[in-house]
Amino acid sequence: MNISSAIFDRSALDLDSCPDESLPEFAFIGRSNVGKSSLLNFLAGKRDLALVSRTPGLTKLISFYTMNGSWRLVDLPGYGYAQAARHAQVRFNEAVNNYLQNRANLHYVFALIDSGLPPQPIDVEFVEWLASTGIPFILVFTKIDKVAAAKVQAHIAAFKARLFETCGLAPTSLTCSATGRLGRAELLSVIEEAIAKA
Repeated sequence: MNISSAIFDRSALDLDSCPDESLPEFAFIGRSNVGKSSLLNFLAGKRDLALVSRTPGLTKLISFYTMNGSWRLVDLPGYGYAQAARHAQVRFNEAVNNYLQNRANLHYVFALIDSGLPPQPIDVEFVEWLASTGIPFILVFTKIDKVAAAKVQAHIAAFKARLFETCGLAPTSLTCSATGRLGRAELLSVIEEAIAKA
């Protein structure tokens, strides 16, 4: 898939302020500091489409980016960052929950996992929750060039084993690195195939 245009649409505080549901959407979510904004920029082919910050948890709103005028990338607030005021966290978590469970044009959620770390309980719990809702999702293991390949594979295998052990899951997974420019074609291929089937 060729990306000829990538345009910021809006940031939404809740489901009511999201764009209309006329275009297919593909949402990205992960623990803070997993490299989500960098990955979105890499996919879009634009360095400054999504704001990349040194401060984890900066994304607070649901941001929509229209690609090729025909589908959207959706940047969801990261989970697991505790510096924000508690009431604000609850509010944004509720918005994400409402989006994920009620957005009719959501095709896939890409759940981002840091491949440089062993399975983190908060990631496992979130993916288990996704599975329990029936929301279609794909695991995306990020930063695969940051540690040795053998360690990356061990962490991926361990994460999948945890999911299979706790809820019998064997989800589809992809790997990528925004800095190493790896995995873009595979991710875009999944999106292109989903759009073609819609």
